[in-house]
Amino acid sequence: MRQGTPTFSLTPCPPEDHMTTVYDFSATSLSGEEVPLRRFEGKVLLIVNTASKCGFTPQYAGLTKLHKAYGPRGFEVLGFPCNQFGGQEPGGAEEIGSFCSLTYDVTFPMFAKVEVNGAGAHPLFKFLKHAKPGTLGFEAVKWNFTKFLIGRDGGVVERYSPMTKPEELAKNIEALL
Repeated sequence: MRQGTPTFSLTPCPPEDHMTTVYDFSATSLSGEEVPLRRFEGKVLLIVNTASKCGFTPQYAGLTKLHKAYGPRGFEVLGFPCNQFGGQEPGGAEEIGSFCSLTYDVTFPMFAKVEVNGAGAHPLFKFLKHAKPGTLGFEAVKWNFTKFLIGRDGGVVERYSPMTKPEELAKNIEALL
């Protein structure tokens, strides 16, 4: 060993280990723009993994309704298409955007397709799942349209199953506004 050579190595922690709110992350929009989620700082958010060919896809209508009703008071829905569940989001960004706009008049921000589980999971979803594990403490997202409610401080307040209809969240959203 040479003189002065350290006998240890420093391995930097992954950036997500230091992330404490959703505002510490960024994501790519459907149009390919990198969007820092800090852009939504101070708002109540509902982050949802979506799919265009799922039995829960009609929830887009309820999500749009919530977004329009509470948007003026500081609320945003953020949609993250995911193809991990039964291949129910096979299209590209343009197809997803067109479907959402033409079929459900989606006006809330939609992001590029992400993975929510596994080694390739988007860092935001790793954070969300760890902050609010699901049933029996399991972190994995079970299916499309799992919803995470975020407070104005960027912390995860609640996690909802795909079976929970967007309309059922109105009271909880109101409480945070």
